[in-house]
Amino acid sequence: MKFIVSSISLLKQLQAISGVLNSNNALPILDNFLFEIDKGLLKISASDLETTMTTSINIESKDSGSIAVPAKLLLDTLKTFADQPLTFSVDDAKFGIEIISDYGKYKLTGHNGEEFPKLPSLESGSSLDIDASVLASAINKTIFATGNDELRPVMSGVFCQLATDSITFVATDAHKLVRYRRTDAQAQAASSFIIPKKPLNLLKNTLSSVSGNVKIEYNNTNAFFSFENTNLICRLIDGKYPNYEAVIPKENPNKLTVDRVSFLSSIKRVSIFSNKTTHQVRLKIAGSELSISAEDLDFANEASERLTCQYNGEDMEIGFNSKFLAEMLSNLNCENVNLEMSAPNRAGILLPTEKENPGEDILMLVMPVMLNS
Repeated sequence: MKFIVSSISLLKQLQAISGVLNSNNALPILDNFLFEIDKGLLKISASDLETTMTTSINIESKDSGSIAVPAKLLLDTLKTFADQPLTFSVDDAKFGIEIISDYGKYKLTGHNGEEFPKLPSLESGSSLDIDASVLASAINKTIFATGNDELRPVMSGVFCQLATDSITFVATDAHKLVRYRRTDAQAQAASSFIIPKKPLNLLKNTLSSVSGNVKIEYNNTNAFFSFENTNLICRLIDGKYPNYEAVIPKENPNKLTVDRVSFLSSIKRVSIFSNKTTHQVRLKIAGSELSISAEDLDFANEASERLTCQYNGEDMEIGFNSKFLAEMLSNLNCENVNLEMSAPNRAGILLPTEKENPGEDILMLVMPVMLNS
């Protein structure tokens, strides 16, 4: 089996799917890329059993067949080449691979492509099309709020709730929560599933350069994403997602509006002086003044800053984890933000004052930390 391919094109496709590879795989065959050749098209797959990503590229070849190629060795070799045609010759009996470049020859040992795990097929699934930029935005705005608790696996992924008038993406780790809703995207029937973090990160890295639609097909166990020349199939997280609507406080009479960038900069600076375990910052709001302060009693460090703001409500003091607040403010793209609160021991809600686009509805919730008076 023989084929010719551009070194840069091949490297680009391999890098796009190499994020699937684990450093320690249960099956040695998963340390390889699967190359499948059929009449001038090379289909490349990478898998960790839970997630499989495939991409395809045009090549010069009259042959067809498959071979598993050691991933790290191939990637490290391709990174050293300027753009040039590479000729791959594969010994179908012994799985030996010879690569010929303008500089010389390189031999490596491949494996039988038949040993590579087969892709799960989607039976009795539903599907929807969603704009790539909408999906990328939904992942970017929610993935940071997912949890890492192995005892609560459902909270380690992003919950997708499909309805006939909107699509909602939710992530929470019990300290912070993000609900991202799009009314300019909808499904034909109501459904919901939880996508793990790893495939979402892979999609996030790939979708930034994709224009057009992504087709999502799903059933009870798997979700299948296809766009341009790339496919990703992943196993869904099994379990029931917590009732997130129940934790969003409905009555929040105290409303603060403040410049997002100034607020974020102040929190970042002041939090340097906060306690290293709690990361606590104190917000004190009175009239049109917001004071932000932090202290670390163990080292006698403290800092405070003042910002002008618009505020409707009773004077208030509330504490938050500065890391959570900073993460949320960094993931909003608006000029001003609203912080809505009801009491110092109830969750605060962050909302963008102006929408980036009309079909977008984003709500971020952060739990307070108790202040030591």
